[in-house]
Amino acid sequence: MLSPENPSFAVKDLSLEKDVPPEAEVMRLPIWEPYDLFFRIAGLFGGKKQATPTALVSSKNKSMFKSISTWIRGNFFIPDPRIFWVRPAVSFLSDYVARNKIQVIITTGPPHSIHLIGLTLKRRLPELRWLADFRDPWSEWGMWDSLMVSKLVRKVHKRLERKVLEKADEIITITPFYARRFEQLAKRPVRLLTNGYDENDFKNIAYERPPKFLIRHVGLINERCDPRPFMRALESEMRSDAIFSADVHLEFIGEVHPDFQQFVTHQPLVAAVTSFTGNVPHDELIRVYGSSSLLLLILTGYKDAEGFLPGKLFEYFATGLPVLGVGPVSGDAAVLLHETRAGVMIESNDEPGMRMALKEAYTKWKNKSEPYVHRSNVKNLSRREVTARLADILQQQITKSAGQSLL
Repeated sequence: MLSPENPSFAVKDLSLEKDVPPEAEVMRLPIWEPYDLFFRIAGLFGGKKQATPTALVSSKNKSMFKSISTWIRGNFFIPDPRIFWVRPAVSFLSDYVARNKIQVIITTGPPHSIHLIGLTLKRRLPELRWLADFRDPWSEWGMWDSLMVSKLVRKVHKRLERKVLEKADEIITITPFYARRFEQLAKRPVRLLTNGYDENDFKNIAYERPPKFLIRHVGLINERCDPRPFMRALESEMRSDAIFSADVHLEFIGEVHPDFQQFVTHQPLVAAVTSFTGNVPHDELIRVYGSSSLLLLILTGYKDAEGFLPGKLFEYFATGLPVLGVGPVSGDAAVLLHETRAGVMIESNDEPGMRMALKEAYTKWKNKSEPYVHRSNVKNLSRREVTARLADILQQQITKSAGQSLL
């Protein structure tokens, strides 16, 4: 596995390093990328506290520096600021792959610059089998407007994407919706391998009934993610039920966009029962899950939200705790919630539906001395199962590679 030696990330969780098996060979290359420079300059302009992934592309109240830097990010770093990884990675891997007789490689994006590494290697070593794994869309990504990307640059993205889709031996993506979209773009079949959860992380989860009806949202709240409809439904239910209002507490764990935090502070009723915890190391997060009453999934606001299956949803499944989703009722996440009987998806404009879901979850919590945990069968959504399917795909490609070498 090739990894940058000095990547720039606003959020790092070193506790996840334990998931890398000791037998895995991890190669690290020193690589330059522009994010550190941006954050230093942002500090000089008084934006140090807001120089975060959630605030970088804010569409409201942009300073001149943020507007200019956002435009540069969207129109100069193509396909993304990790473009500077490509040349040193290709230089190193060309020799490494040939010397070690590597038959198959996998590139995973975003950042989609990683796919350009695969594309260049495939051109240099045509016998190499290449799997391009898309965790998000590329040319159809919903954030291009926020990054002020020009029409010309969008065409460049589409051209690069088309080359990757043409040259990769297999295309993999993580949701049925994305698979359909990539199939239309590539004019060929696309493999579906969803996210999953780590069985080992949850085998010893300890449940405890919290003193409050504790609703938790885990993960990023960025510019496009909009929990406001849920907050309004929560406020309405609090106004109509004083006992519920006294019992409920809502916690957001992870990075939260400042615009949403500001919205909450201007709603005194919900502000009094809402807390923002920030990022929590993954090993500690398992304990946090166990002391929750209801897990919240917000898909409102995203472009093509019907195709979202965020990684945290699979962890939600693994906890066995009930899930309340707010988003498209016909989307991929809604289908999985229904199939696993883990929870319910409510449209963002259906305030009565959200209030009803809150009432039902609250009543179950109120009437039980122990945490309400469902026993749905989600074993096929574990990373072990997903990895087994990936191993089958790799074996197929190795077989094809061996067949090519005999010709």
